[in-house]
Amino acid sequence: KKRKRIRRNATEDGMETLDEEVEEYSWRDVVLPALIPVVQEPVELERESRQRRRGRDILVAVDHGPNSQHALHWALAHLCRLADTLHFVHVVHSVQDEVLYEVSKQRMDELAVEALQIAMVRSQGRIVEGEAGKMICREAERLKPAALVMGTRGRGRIQSVLQGSVSEYCFRHCKAAPVIIVPGKGRQQRPLH
Repeated sequence: KKRKRIRRNATEDGMETLDEEVEEYSWRDVVLPALIPVVQEPVELERESRQRRRGRDILVAVDHGPNSQHALHWALAHLCRLADTLHFVHVVHSVQDEVLYEVSKQRMDELAVEALQIAMVRSQGRIVEGEAGKMICREAERLKPAALVMGTRGRGRIQSVLQGSVSEYCFRHCKAAPVIIVPGKGRQQRPLH
């Protein structure tokens, strides 16, 4: 991965500028199927707020697992409104890998069709290269969505401790939007003792 290193610079007038290390950002937008009609704006009601009429951006982190699809379904049932736009983000190791891109694009196509059928919302997709937690937070910073919705990865406790949890990383580091972590389907709550 390419990184730009920027250091402290002293200027002639004695001021010091501090720049930080910035990770390069690689991504590819996904063109979702043309079969999906453009959703017209809903009829405006006087009592609706300006934001509701305009619609909100909702960021949904997706992968190929059932937990991300469950998180999407939760967002469609509990969060989305007609004028909203869903932004799917999927993080991969390389955006130049055409096979991986096509598989990810196909997954986003399926999710976009589901979103339209279930909640009549528009969808956009982006495939991003890098570390999952960091890139999801970066997309949230770019979009400034009303919410970031994600599922759990389904790892066991020991594996999550050793490898870290993407949802936990986003929960702790995402400052651009509220983070909603939807537990996996069929996952039972542990009783409090």
